[in-house]
Amino acid sequence: MNFKYNNVYLNETAIVTGPYEANGPLGSYFDRSYDDLYFGTDSWEAAEAKLIEDSVDILLSKSSLIKSDIDIHISGDLLNQLVATNYAAKDIGIPLMGVYAACATSTLGLIIGANMVESGQVKNAICTVSSHNSSAEKQFRYPVEYGGPKRKTTTFTSTGGASALISSKKKGIRIESGTIGTVVDLGIKDVYNMGAVMAPAAARTLYEHLNANGRDTNYYDLILTGDLGIYGKEIFKDYLKKEYGIKLKNYEDAGCILYDRGSQPVYAGASGPACIPLVTYGYIFDKMHKKQYKKILMIGTGALHNTSMCNEKRTIPSIAHAISLEVIK
Repeated sequence: MNFKYNNVYLNETAIVTGPYEANGPLGSYFDRSYDDLYFGTDSWEAAEAKLIEDSVDILLSKSSLIKSDIDIHISGDLLNQLVATNYAAKDIGIPLMGVYAACATSTLGLIIGANMVESGQVKNAICTVSSHNSSAEKQFRYPVEYGGPKRKTTTFTSTGGASALISSKKKGIRIESGTIGTVVDLGIKDVYNMGAVMAPAAARTLYEHLNANGRDTNYYDLILTGDLGIYGKEIFKDYLKKEYGIKLKNYEDAGCILYDRGSQPVYAGASGPACIPLVTYGYIFDKMHKKQYKKILMIGTGALHNTSMCNEKRTIPSIAHAISLEVIK
């Protein structure tokens, strides 16, 4: 399903990260970074809630708005029952819509917010997403304290909270269109190869987005997937060419940009719901403000599994949602 927008803008963004992100190649683009993973709290989950709270506070300050100016807060994370989002929301105090699409949550939230602004249902919406390396490892794999070895195809969950202000005010970056993806499952069961799981969904969503809008890949200066990593990135390109006859040139994966794989122990690259907005809201938007990029397509990618289904040896479905962003003319 595709949506077109005439008067929706992403006015401002705010990014908060942990130490790995701060010490990576994009560290200078973040608003705030912590030098440990607890952020002054007593648990990984509380630390992730703080990422959300901090990003919203910074966003409001940068936008010169107060909480009562915001009609709705659309937010999501990876933890069971969106606990990071919910615990942050009780202190933020803005009406909450919790959303989940795994690592595609950021683009899903932007589409929902854009639809509300376009229809006139809300004036100002904040869209937030978070992930935390240690809380995600604890829930989906093994607590980091175990020190267990991992396969080279494993991705490294990013630690970050990213918030964006959406309104009809003509400022920042224009949201041009959005595409809701379809769940894809090619029978993969390997939880340590999320790039292979998500690549087919990303390909299908890109194909559907291009088809719905009557354009080809050359329309965009950059097509950016969420967190396929170095192996999923190549699978995505091969699958897209074989299944849909589409060759990509103007393409990159956020999971391959966020860290320096040569000096940081991040395996196949970054992952997590925060991955693509950490890269887009800072580094990519800087290029857009400088007119180095004028049109980009942001494709969030998510693996729709949980520990119970994986323990039952089920296959892993995936989804991707796309949002088209343009420099204001």
